[in-house]
Amino acid sequence: MDQNRLNRELRRKIVEMIYRSKEGHIPSSFSIVDIIQYLYAHVLRFDPKRPKWDERDYFILSKGHGGAALYVVLHKFGFLTDAEMLSYSLKGSILGGHPDATKVPGAEASTGSLGHGFPTSAGVALGLKIQGKPNRVYALLGDGECNEGTIWETALVASKQSLGNLTAIIDFNGSAAQILPVDPLADKWRSFGWDVQEIDGHSEEEMKAAFATPITGKPKAIIAHTIKGKGVSFIEGHGKWHHKIPNTEELDLIFKELA
Repeated sequence: MDQNRLNRELRRKIVEMIYRSKEGHIPSSFSIVDIIQYLYAHVLRFDPKRPKWDERDYFILSKGHGGAALYVVLHKFGFLTDAEMLSYSLKGSILGGHPDATKVPGAEASTGSLGHGFPTSAGVALGLKIQGKPNRVYALLGDGECNEGTIWETALVASKQSLGNLTAIIDFNGSAAQILPVDPLADKWRSFGWDVQEIDGHSEEEMKAAFATPITGKPKAIIAHTIKGKGVSFIEGHGKWHHKIPNTEELDLIFKELA
């Protein structure tokens, strides 16, 4: 199956989950699902039967409100069951609107409040470095999240500690531009001592090139230019769809575009 088709199916599953549970954030999930899918398919070392396998790489979704995108990928790779997916955000489910590391297999940190997941990622990376372990840590941040002070405090610490085992992926979907722009974002990360690459966050070829670059002694920031709501024309961009739940008519239209 070609990759574009596969990622349309992941988007369809996101919409089905959100429509059923009435727990939103479709656009935020659509902007990152291609990145998460690529990481699990081609980059991360993991074992879904042993989520806490000592030799695994760590993926931390710092922008936890995009949790639906993480869940559909964890389901695809065997961490979550069909029944667990059907229960998303319903009473008694392990899958909430934001991932809970105490309940969700494969979720390495409980995130949701912006600016919290990234410091956790740096802490994990530092601990692995101190222990001399080869595991790598990947953190996915939002561009709006980059207005949080903890992001830049962590960036300084990671640079000072030469955390070459840490990669930050910034979902640059334009959310920050609405209130407090973060441009020039790449220059900011470079000024904090990070290796920086800019890519199209929906291009598998560009992701392949970015993640294949040699590891250096510096932490790496990948600025992934994305489209909020990518994949459905009337959801793309910013506005009422940020937390909107589709009605039956809108659901049909979404499914037609994702067919």
